[in-house]
Amino acid sequence: MKLLQPDLYVRSLCDIPLALLQERRIRGLIIDLDNTVTEWGRATLDRGVRQWFADLKEQGIKACLVSNNRSSRVKKVADALGIPGISRAGKPRRRAFRQAMAVMGTEAGGTAVIGDQVFTDILGGNRLGMYTILVMPINSREFIGTRMMRHVERFLTRRLPVTDFNGNKHP
Repeated sequence: MKLLQPDLYVRSLCDIPLALLQERRIRGLIIDLDNTVTEWGRATLDRGVRQWFADLKEQGIKACLVSNNRSSRVKKVADALGIPGISRAGKPRRRAFRQAMAVMGTEAGGTAVIGDQVFTDILGGNRLGMYTILVMPINSREFIGTRMMRHVERFLTRRLPVTDFNGNKHP
């Protein structure tokens, strides 16, 4: 069960306090695409997400998109953000996580994984000893296989406190 527990649970990507990442000496972020950065199946980014990525760069924190999605969409969003992207990742397998760390020049202890799914993002990051951050999905529209896994995820996350932008925990 420990492999399925995130270190931090937040409402959205923009609620992740950059000061917390700095305190934990996080130098690189492996970030999921669908329902984490943008809605499932879309390549448009909202202003808040663009600003959050710009703030990351100002803080000297690197980022890499890692998605099980097709390469054309991952590339389009990664290019728009000015960061590398890895598609068809096969998460939670370790290969893509290691590849992302190599691209960013980081080690597991200085890398965090951010995503909306326990069985891909959180499990994959925890298997390598990374700091893991679970975000609530942006939208309920998603791949049918993901929708089925959400029932199990709700059971696992229902008691996790959600942390807001200021670091306050809420039931």
